[in-house]
Order: sequence, then structure tokens, then C-alpha cells
Amino acid sequence: MNEQTPVSPIQSDHLILGRYAERAYLEYAMSVVKGRALPEVSDGQKPVQRRILYAMRDMGLTAGAKPVKSARVVGEILGKYHPHGDSSAYEAMVRMAQDFTLRYPLIDGIGNFGSRDGDGAAAMRYTEARLTPIAELLLSEINQGTVDFTPNYDGAFDEPVHLPACLPMVLLNGASGIAVGMATEIPSHNLTEATKAAIALLKKPSLDTADLMDYIPAPDFAGGGQIITPAADLQQIYESGKGSVRVRARYKIEKLARGQWRAIVTELPPNANAAKILAEIEEQTNPKPKAGKKQLNQDQLNTKKLMLDLIEKVRDESDGEHPVRLVFEPKSSRIEPDAFMNTLMAQTSLEGNVSVNLVMMGLDNRPAQKNLKTILQEWLEFRVMTVTRRLKFRLTQVEKRLHILQGRLKVFLSIDEVIRVIRESDEPKADLMAAFDLSENQAEDILEIRLRQLARLEGFKLEKELAELREEEGHLNLLLGDENEKKKLIIREMQADMKQFGDERRTLVKEAGRATLTQTTADEPVTLILSKKGWIRSRVGHNLDLAQTTFKEGDGLKQTLESRTVWPVVVLDSQGRTYTLDASEIPGGRGDGVPVASLVDVQNGAEVVAMLTGLPDQHYLLSNSGGYGFIAKLGDMAGRVKAGKAIMNMESGETVLPPVSVYVSSLINPDCKVVAVTECQTSLWEESKALAFTLNELKVMAKGRGLQLISLGEKERLAHIAVVSTPEIHAESEGKRGAAYKERIQLADISGKRGKKGKPLPLSGRLKKLFGASSVSSKHDLTDIVTLYAKS
Repeated sequence: MNEQTPVSPIQSDHLILGRYAERAYLEYAMSVVKGRALPEVSDGQKPVQRRILYAMRDMGLTAGAKPVKSARVVGEILGKYHPHGDSSAYEAMVRMAQDFTLRYPLIDGIGNFGSRDGDGAAAMRYTEARLTPIAELLLSEINQGTVDFTPNYDGAFDEPVHLPACLPMVLLNGASGIAVGMATEIPSHNLTEATKAAIALLKKPSLDTADLMDYIPAPDFAGGGQIITPAADLQQIYESGKGSVRVRARYKIEKLARGQWRAIVTELPPNANAAKILAEIEEQTNPKPKAGKKQLNQDQLNTKKLMLDLIEKVRDESDGEHPVRLVFEPKSSRIEPDAFMNTLMAQTSLEGNVSVNLVMMGLDNRPAQKNLKTILQEWLEFRVMTVTRRLKFRLTQVEKRLHILQGRLKVFLSIDEVIRVIRESDEPKADLMAAFDLSENQAEDILEIRLRQLARLEGFKLEKELAELREEEGHLNLLLGDENEKKKLIIREMQADMKQFGDERRTLVKEAGRATLTQTTADEPVTLILSKKGWIRSRVGHNLDLAQTTFKEGDGLKQTLESRTVWPVVVLDSQGRTYTLDASEIPGGRGDGVPVASLVDVQNGAEVVAMLTGLPDQHYLLSNSGGYGFIAKLGDMAGRVKAGKAIMNMESGETVLPPVSVYVSSLINPDCKVVAVTECQTSLWEESKALAFTLNELKVMAKGRGLQLISLGEKERLAHIAVVSTPEIHAESEGKRGAAYKERIQLADISGKRGKKGKPLPLSGRLKKLFGASSVSSKHDLTDIVTLYAKS
């Protein structure tokens, strides 16, 4: 009885399996992060790129060597270092050779290595490759003890853990990759600027990111372009390690005869190419109906007209001499060039955002998002460590050579005795060590020395080499013992590399406003007409006689709304979402108009409840059949997304009531009241209840469910809502035999606190409509405080 109950094997296995799955997934995630997706802060390379460079150097494919077939290089990489598919190695190799992708290509590709327009490279059996001169910045010190090596996948060869980068390559060429749970988007930078920033930080470690931006103002893309992001935003990006840079194309205006002109685009932002831009213009000037639609929507029609009125011709004149040359000819020479290009940039990829996400593997072998200073600090730490190892390696070589030469010097003047000892000895090495006080290495060297090295001239060379090595030994010891001297050496080397490989910035950094599509619309009165089936149209003017307005068969009038062409029109649907239309773009004329669903993306088959319009500070009372509501500003309901925005939170089965226009301000009549009327779904006549409460009991909200307006009983729902400022409200009811009654209801008879149960309405029949008249006037209110809607 005292023995412990043994743990169930099934339960134990479940615990072990859970831990195993967690550990296995973490190991997989880290394998993807470290082995494929993220570059190292030390050399800026991913493993496949590092293996490509090392294998090509191992094959002797340096900048001056004869190029070989890419297939041979890929075979060497796969066979020795990268046990993956050949496409993964070749695609990485192609990217490293593209001068429009990398700011400083590391591979010199001969043949078709792809184009700016997205064309793929030729098969690897057709192309050849070798390293570029700038690749020496990564490989020149590889055999000088600067980095650690690790066995390859089968242990047959060794590969470097890092490459001894002489400059911060992680910034120069950037990187892009997606891992498990993280991604990286490092833009390229100018070599001269990055080197100057690193030198400044090495001299003065207290510099912050803002100080370093005096040297690195912004990224420098391979394709040029113009960065228009404000300096403050760029600083925020470099301080946080994340953000978005706005880049636009660069162009020039060519003057032609008779006052004509054309725009020539010569530089494009990243992720844009000529083929993509031409395709975008073609899609806008010759659009196709969207999926599931039989005709173009109004937005497509407006865009088509805009582009056709703007552009006469567009062509791609890019060639070998001009990598990018897009020619745009305007429809008329009277079009302003700046306005012309602004519209093109707003409508195409001539302007766009470039993501920045400075995620990389740090010196601690962990992935992290780093700011500009941290990146340069870690790289400098790596560089100092690399140079220290190089100096120690060289010092060891010098000391070994000195030791050998000192042994030669001992026996040089007694060469006859050396020869005698060797000729008469059975163990010459041991006898030489004893006779001349030599080490084993020195004795071995003496035994292997050539006869020509015994000449008198060789003696002078020996003394000269000894003197040079002793001087170098002293210099190396000085560098290793004095950090300041070591830093000076690193700075001199960086300056020499900067002088050899540095170039001018390609991307212009000049702040400018984002290109937006602005169309001037005349401020005119307009009346909007909404049908019961959701068709919308407009008529010019206010106070129109709409008695002769016709509708499609089976359709009829739902709502008319007086607006202005410069005001937004907000459409409220039955699910509590709002959609924003431009009043000037709603079709006019004598037709039936267009469905609202062709202008905006109405969600989940919802129906249009009402149209709203006015200035941004116009307020509306929103409510639903569940008895909840709140006051919302028109500005909060408006938006730019075609799919609309959720304003009202509702439960299943609830519907939206038509909104009521109010204005919340100190000018409101304090006697203004909300009238909420319910109906019971099981009764046709007697059970309508009403509650009147003051308007200031409600909250102004941007979105939500709101407050309870009236307490509902079982199977009861809110059916009518109104806002009045008079002591009474008028009602229209219908008797059992269809007789119509007009009755007055005193608000005092139905008044109470918000959220309470309603009081029975003393009506002669079933309530059909509510009516009221306002006695309040406000210069801010477009409708003199009250607009009444009622459920028919």
C-alpha cells in the first residue's frame, strides 16, 4: 500500500514526445536561421555564398584567372561543401554576379546571368564565372590564420566558419531572406561611406547612430534612384533597425521641337523594372473586369480615363549603353512635366517603399535585429580580432624562419666541419645538434640545404634576411602589444581598400513629398439617389423634383441625400461596416446608376442601409436591433480601404437601424432627446414600447457596440430610433383593416433613464413611422440637429 503507483508508460511517452517535438522544432528553426536565411555580421555572407566564394578561390578562379563553366563551379561546391540541390547553389551564384542586384558584385559572370526585367539566367552549362577583384576583400587573408575552419558535411574537407572581411560587407551588399519566425531585409550601402563611418567609430567609440549618419546618410542602391524619406525617419530606421524607405525613379525632361517634350526615366527604385512598369500602364489603360464581375468598376473607368488623357506613348529604349531608358510622351505639351511624373509615380512602381529589417547573426552566434552602431561595433570587433590573429600567425612564421636562419648562421663559417661531421656520422642529425648546439629543426634544415646556398653571396643574403626579419618581428610585437598602433594599422588598411574599391554614391538622397494622385474637383451641390436594391446615382443640384425618377423593374427609392462634390459619402451596411465613396465619382446622367458593390467591396453579402455625408465633425447616432448604440463622427467612419471598416459590433441575428444625424456640441438644446421604440416579433399590434432619454447620456465613440439604449424583453427588438427637441413626437400607425392614423405622443409619458424598459405606446394601430420637428439651430449643424429615419 505504501508503494508509489508506477507512472503509466503512455503518460511518460506523451511527456517525452512533447519535449522531443519542441526541441526538434527549435533545432530545425535554428538550422534554417543559421544555415540558410540570415547573413553574418562578420562577413555579410550566408553559408551558401561563403561556400561559393571559398570553393572558387580554391579552384584558382581569382580576378585575373581564366573563367570556367559555371557547371564545374557548382559541381565543386556541391561535392565538397554544400550538399543541396544544384539550383540553390547556381541561383545564389547568379545573384552574386548581377550588378543590378548587388551593389558590389563578387562574381564576374560571362554569359547570360539574367536581366533587370526579371529574365532568368541561362543554364549553368552555358555560362562561365570567376571572382571579381573586390572579392579579395573577403578572401585575401583566408590562409593567414585569421578564421576558424570546420569539417564539411562528410568530414573530408574543411571550410571556413567566417571569411576575413576587410570591410563591413553586411552593409555594402545587404541581404534578403526569410527564416522560421524572422526575416531580414538589409539594403546595400556605399563602400566609401560605410568605411568612413567604421573608421570614425574605431577612432571614437562614443559616437552614436546620429553621428554615424553624417557618414552614412541612407542606403545606396545598385540601380540608383532617389530616396525621398525625411532625414528624421531615416535616423529612426537606423536607430531601431526596422522601417521603410521611400524611393522613386530619377528622370529628365527632354525638350523637343515646337514646344513638345518627353520624360526619360534613367534610374529605377529597387524591386522595379521596365517590364513591370509597362505592364502596370497597360493594365490601367486597358483594364479587364475583376473576377466575378461583368463590367469595369468605377475606379477602373476613372483610372483608364486619367491615364489615357495623360499618356500618348510609352516605350522601353533600354540597351547595353543605357541599362534603363523609359520614354514617356504626354498627350499634350500643355501638361506640366512635374504633374505628369507625379501621376505616373503615384500610379506605377516608379515610386515605392523598400523594407529595412536589419536582422543578422551576431558574433554571439545568435540572430538579432541590430541598429547601425551595433552592426559597425560588432564588425569592428571582428576585424580587430581578425587582424590580431593575422599578426600572431605572421609573428609565428617570422620566429620560425629566424630560428632556421640562426641555425644556418651558426654553421655558415664552419661549413667544412659540418661536412666532416655529416660524412663521418651514422646519425648526422644528432651529431650536428651536439657539435653546434642546434635544435632538431635547425639540424634538419642543415641536412637538407643545397650546395649552392653555401656560396659567399648566400651569406650576405642570409644576414640581410635576418636583419629584415628581426625588424619585422619587432614591429609585429609592437602592434600586438599596443592597441593604438593596431588600430592605426587597421585604419590604414581600410583607407587603402577604400581608395582602391570606393566609388561615388548612386542613389540621390533628397527629401520630397510622396507622390499622390490629386484631382481638382469643383465644389458643386449634388443629390444622391439610392435604390432599394443598392443602385446609386447622382443629380446636379439640391431641392430637386425627383417625382419622375425611374428605377429598374422591381426596384424603388430607398434614400435621397443632398451632398457636395467635395464631400465624402459614407455607406453603412447591414453588418455595421462603412465604405467611403467620392461624391464626384458617382455616375450621373439619366441612367439607373451603378451598384454600390461595383464601387466598393461590400463584405459577405451585406445590404446597404443608408448613405451619410457632411463635414468630418458631423455626428450620427448609430444603433442596432439589439438595443445598443452610440454617437460617431463622420470622420471616424470614413476611410480609404475599399473593403471598408468595421464600426459597429453586433451579435448574431442583429441588424443595423438607419442612422440619425445629430451634432454634439455645447450649442445643443439640453432638452434634445433620443426616442427608442421597440416591437415584439410575436405580436402585430399592441406590444410596441418606447423610451425617451436625453442625448447627453450617450457616448461619442469611434467604433464599438456602444451603450444599451433600451432594455429588451424576450423576442423584442429595437425597431425605430429618433432624436427630437420638441415636447412631443408624431407617429403614423396602421389599423387592423388598413386604416391610417396620425397621432401625437407626449415625451413626458415615455421618458426615463437610458437602458430602462420602454413604456407601452398608446396607439390606435401598428406603428409605421415617427415624425418630429427641431426647434434648435446651430451654425455647425448641417441639418438643424434632427434627421429622422424610420423603418417602413
